[in-house]
Amino acid sequence: MTVEMEITEDLIRDLLREQHADLADRPLKLGACGWDNQVWRLGDDLAVRLPWATQSADALLRKEYAWLPTLAPHLPLQIPVPQRLGEPSERFPRPWIVTTWVPGEPADRAPATRPAQAARTLAAFLTALHHPAPDGAPAGRERGGPLADTAEHFAQGLASATELGLIHNPDAVRAVWEDAATAPQWQGPRLWLHGDLHPANILTTNGTFSGVIDFGDLFAGDPACDLAAAWILLPDDAIDLFHESYQPRPDPATLRRARGWAVLRALACIHIGHAGIHGRPGGKPTWGPPAHAALQRLTATAHQ
Repeated sequence: MTVEMEITEDLIRDLLREQHADLADRPLKLGACGWDNQVWRLGDDLAVRLPWATQSADALLRKEYAWLPTLAPHLPLQIPVPQRLGEPSERFPRPWIVTTWVPGEPADRAPATRPAQAARTLAAFLTALHHPAPDGAPAGRERGGPLADTAEHFAQGLASATELGLIHNPDAVRAVWEDAATAPQWQGPRLWLHGDLHPANILTTNGTFSGVIDFGDLFAGDPACDLAAAWILLPDDAIDLFHESYQPRPDPATLRRARGWAVLRALACIHIGHAGIHGRPGGKPTWGPPAHAALQRLTATAHQ
């Protein structure tokens, strides 16, 4: 459900004065409008994130506030670490947070141009993140479970993209997903996962990955969901290096499942990219090219 709220600089300053007055006079400017939240830069080193659209955003912000401070010290890339929590008030009836600011450009606008370093950097980040989560860790939102449970979602996404002329070999795409859906399921412990590693949530600096943002889908589950990012974020000649660098090296079944999650992510981004080209709400034209490239990689290596 989407319920957009108007957020202005004056509103944010009022909220800061009410609850975190020591931050209220810092320079403030809009940074980005995401699916769930708006992000406003607060001075040089902080940002304010406020839910503005989906109703689910409230719980996602509280989840980040609860868990990210314990994960951040162990990660080799910068992430937005919550510093303050803003509680719902008469002025703004939803929670909001102040986090650290993560510099860099989103990879959908500034892709990695140093493939080997990017592959090793991404592998090091996921190796550090993918550790067993405690019993109280959150579950995924339709992610991280058996891939077969996404069959209807996959079929609808593929059919729609094919009808729009965005997929030229749907049988090849279907073959990758079906192979992934029949792979043995994850039998290990529930591991911490980012859950939403598409190019707009990865930041680059000087040609390689430098930060990871938007942990709203943080959850514990099958690492294949995150390992799908290799096909979405890296060029062809860097994917094997990523798998060699990630520890422990993924077994064949995990790689098969990861390919299926990559197909689902690519289809979603292709639709969002197409919507952006045609100026529809929620569309982002920069999401299309990396998604198309990912599907080409996945279908070209269907039997590997």
